[in-house]
Amino acid sequence: MTAVALEPRDMEWLDKGVLGIHWSDGHKGVYPIRYLRQHCPCAACVDEWTGERRLKPDDVPLLIMLQDVEPVGRYGLQFKWSDGHDTGIYAYQLLRRLCQCDKCQPVKPVEPKSRRLM
Repeated sequence: MTAVALEPRDMEWLDKGVLGIHWSDGHKGVYPIRYLRQHCPCAACVDEWTGERRLKPDDVPLLIMLQDVEPVGRYGLQFKWSDGHDTGIYAYQLLRRLCQCDKCQPVKPVEPKSRRLM
């Protein structure tokens, strides 16, 4: 049995600054673009040897725009950002892990604080 390749089928704007990706398995992914930029996988943003993130979340402007999206082979997408950055290749597997929908990133219940009786 061969595995079906997971790939994007369509993209749309869900809201200002929120990209939606419809995947080949029917999943509808939710991607705030600032979050995507903060998680760029390129060598300038992530140390190739240690995996440590070089790009700090606050280094990304609050108002960043996605200017272009280009497919890279049959495995990823390359985004061009309004801050001039365009070297990150987001593999489809990485994009799926970055999905911020309620199903992929469920909200954890808040545990009640214990009360002291005395």
